[in-house]
Amino acid sequence: MRRTLATARDWFVDRAYALGWALVCRVPESWARSAFLLAGDIAWRRQGRGVQRLEANLRRVTGPQASGKELRALSRAGMRSYARYWMEVFRLPVISRERILADTVSNGGERAAFAQLAAGRGVIFALPHTGNWEVAGAWIIARGAGRFTTVAERLKPESVFLRFLAFRESLGFEVLPATGGNSRFGVLAQRLRAGGLVCLPADRDVTGGGIEVEFFGQKARMMGGPAALAVQTGAALLPAVLWFDGRGWGVHIYPEIPVPAEGSRRDKMAAMTQQMARNFEAGIAAHPEDWHMLQRVFAEDFDPGRLPAATGAGEELNAGVGGNGAAGGGGPS
Repeated sequence: MRRTLATARDWFVDRAYALGWALVCRVPESWARSAFLLAGDIAWRRQGRGVQRLEANLRRVTGPQASGKELRALSRAGMRSYARYWMEVFRLPVISRERILADTVSNGGERAAFAQLAAGRGVIFALPHTGNWEVAGAWIIARGAGRFTTVAERLKPESVFLRFLAFRESLGFEVLPATGGNSRFGVLAQRLRAGGLVCLPADRDVTGGGIEVEFFGQKARMMGGPAALAVQTGAALLPAVLWFDGRGWGVHIYPEIPVPAEGSRRDKMAAMTQQMARNFEAGIAAHPEDWHMLQRVFAEDFDPGRLPAATGAGEELNAGVGGNGAAGGGGPS
C-alpha cells in the first residue's frame, strides 16, 4: 500500500511539472505573473517552515535593527521573488534570447571571464541562490560562452529530474547528477583544464563536508568545490551574484579570487571560500529580497549533534561539489 501511494504521488508530481511547462508557456505573461505572485503571497501568509527559515536567514542579513514589521515585509518580497523565479523557469522556453540580452544589466565582469576563456584558461562562476540562475545561464551562453557545466541534485521522482535535465540541456547547460555515475569533481576538473566554464551554486553546504566561513557575522558552511577546483586546476574563480532588476535581471561578477601563494591546500581553500562568502555578503545585502534561501545555512540553526565536525577546508578535494537546489534548495535543481 505504501509503495502504491508513493508511486501515485510521484505520478502526480511529474504531471504537475509537465502541466506547469505546458500551461505557463501558453498564457499571457501578465496572467502567469499574477498567478505566481498570488501563490507566493499565500505561501508567505501560511508561515510554513520554509518561510520561517527564510525570515531567520534574512534576520542575519538585516541585523537586529530591523523591526518585526520590516522583516515580515522583506520576507514577503522574498517569497514573491521566489515565485517569480518559478514563473520564469516555466516560461523560459518562450523568453527570447534577444529579450534576455536586452533586459540583463551587468557590471561588465563577464569580460574578464571571456578573456580568460579566450586564453584557454578555465573559469569557475560560484553563485549564491539569488535571482534566476537559469536566465543567467542563458544570458552568459548568449553572450558567447557557448556552454558550461554544472551539477544538479538527483530529484525524486526520477522523471522530474529528467525533465529538468532535458530543460537545462536545451539551454546549453551540461548537467552532471550530484549522485551516481562518474566523479563530478573529476569531470569538472577535466572541463576546466580544457579551458571550459563551470558554474556552481555554493552558498549552502549540501554535502556535510563543506568549509566553515564567517557569513553576516556568524558561522556558516559553504561548498568547498569552487575553491578546490581552482586550487587543483588553476582555473579562475569568480563569484557572481544575481538579482531581479525591474522586469529584467541583474548580474554582478566579482574579480577573480586568486589562489594564495602560501599555506597548505586546506588553508588555501579556506581562505578562498571565505573571500567568496564576503562577495556573497555584499551581493545579498544589496538585494536581500532575491536571496531564495529557505534552508538552513547558519551553524547555530543546526542540531549540534547532527552537524559534522568542521574540517577547515574539507578532507577531500572534492568536498563541496554537490548539486544546486532550485533557488534555495527548496525545489528541483
